[in-house]
Parts: sequence; C-alpha cells; structure tokens
Amino acid sequence: MIKRFVIGVLAFLLFSCSKNEKPTVAFYYWKTILQFSPTEKEILRDNDVSKLYVRYFDIGLHPVTQNPIPISPIRFQENVDNFKIVPVVFIQNKVMLMPNFNVEDLAQKTIRLVEEINLKNKINCQEIQIDCDWTLKSKDNYLKFIERFKKLSQKKLSATIRLHQVKYFKKTKIPNVDSGVLMYYNMGTIATDSLNSIYNKKIAEKYLESLKKYPLHLDFALPIYSWGVHIRNQKVIGLRSKLNLEELKKDANFEKTGSIFFKVKKANYKNGIFYEENDLLKIESISSKDLVEMAEDLDENLVQTPREIIFYDLDEFNIKNYEKNIFKQVVSCF
Repeated sequence: MIKRFVIGVLAFLLFSCSKNEKPTVAFYYWKTILQFSPTEKEILRDNDVSKLYVRYFDIGLHPVTQNPIPISPIRFQENVDNFKIVPVVFIQNKVMLMPNFNVEDLAQKTIRLVEEINLKNKINCQEIQIDCDWTLKSKDNYLKFIERFKKLSQKKLSATIRLHQVKYFKKTKIPNVDSGVLMYYNMGTIATDSLNSIYNKKIAEKYLESLKKYPLHLDFALPIYSWGVHIRNQKVIGLRSKLNLEELKKDANFEKTGSIFFKVKKANYKNGIFYEENDLLKIESISSKDLVEMAEDLDENLVQTPREIIFYDLDEFNIKNYEKNIFKQVVSCF
C-alpha cells in the first residue's frame, strides 16, 4: 500500500514538473541595422533572453525582370556572441507564384546569402526560419522550396504559420519543418471601423480549437507593436508605423476624437508622411491585458506546451509601452 502511494506521489510530481516547465522569452528583431539601445539591452537582460530571431533579408521580385531578389539585407553593428541567432528570411508570396519558379536556384541563392551574412559576422547558427504566408495557389511551390532548402542547408528549419493554415491544414498542407511559429496577430481587415486588425478575440476564437488537432509542434509569436491606420475621405490610404496614442496626444497638429481616433487639425508632415487637414488616424495597439488574454486562450487549447514565446518585435518604441515584467507574466500563463 505504501509502495503504491509513493509511486503515485512520484508520478504526480513528475507530471507536475513537466507541466510547469515554462516557455522561454525570445524576440524577433526586424530592423535592417542590428544595434541595441540601452533600453533594449535591459529588456534582454531582465528577461534572460538567449535567443533572437533576426530578419536577415526579404525576398521579392525585381520590378523590371520579375526575378527574385534579396531586399535590405541586415547589417550587424552589435556583438551578438551571447545570443543564439536564428536567421529569418521573409519571402513574399508573389515569389512563390512565379510562372517559371526555379526551386533549386532560389534555395541555393537564399542559403548562400544567409551563409555570407553569418560568415561576415562570425555567427554559427543552428536554425533558419522561413517566413511566408503561402496560399492554396502557391502551396506546391512553397512546399517544394521548403523540402529543397532543408536538404541543402543541413540546419534545423522552422516556418511561420498563420491561423488559417492551422485550421485548414488538410488543404494548405504542413511544411516539412522541425517546428512552426504561430503568428498570433494580424487577424482582421485593416479598415476605417473601430476594430483592431492586429488582434481580435472573436476572430481568434474561430481558430483556437484547431490547435488541438494540428500535428506540428508550435511556438507562439505575440505582437507588441502598434501602428496608425491613415484614413482620408472614409478610405484607408496607408499604415503608419511608429505611432501610438501617447505620441499623438503630445502633437498639437492632431486632435483626439475618440478612444483610438485622431483628426488632423492642420496639414503637416509627421515621420516623413504628409497629413491633410481632416485626415483621420486610427491607432491600433496591443495592451498588457491583451497579451495575457492571448496567452491564456492559447494555453487552454494546447496539446504541447510551447518551448518559446517570441515577441514581435524588439524595438525601444514598442517595449517602452509595457511594464518591465509583462514578458515573464505572459510566459507564466503557460
């Protein structure tokens, strides 16, 4: 009887320990020059961050030849020896839709540029991540690219996954990667209404149940950025980065007309963008409460605990809007 009791207690403790293994905090770095501000260094240190997902370059199409080209490769101006660096390559979906798609050529050139950047900066990476919002039309080319890239690179390979690709994975298929990162943001339509296109709980709830059936291990990327939706004559004319509520409250050229809306009082330039009188800006952002809510909802629908929660993205403009302990607080929800 005692022996059986002891075995039961040990089994419970083992289960509890495995259940309580929390994910680690990681960040995406999405600027073209890698250099940390003092505030960014403090956040990395305070959250024991050892891994950074760094955007190395985008791949788009040349405007004349319509051939794939690298766009804005990263430049390192910071020593990153203390971090595991995961190169991230963002590939525009139109690249995968090319009529004469050459999978071998694209895979080889992409790997070569990643290796050149690593060599120049003395980085020895163990993993590469491909970021592409593939569609049913581009699916076949994308999946072939992933297969070839993985074989040629001889690295651990991860891929970004969107909510619709989780729910409809039998149609969209699952790339042959070691793990995926669910991009838990950009859920709605960018519009003139009062809804937040970055995060919408009602939209998210339509997909969350699907996580229980998705066969690929997923880590999660959560948003900490904000932007302004620029509206003129009831039409969206663009997205404006590096804008938040506090920023606009201080600007005499803008008048707050609602909880998230600002009206242009007189024509002006801000951050290089021209605003006409009576233009509107809708500020979309993510609160600490939103982040905790996201984490709790995801946790309720998991089969496997994520190894990492990756916040998008590491930028002083973003992180100054949150209390210092928010990242550990979010991770503790899992």
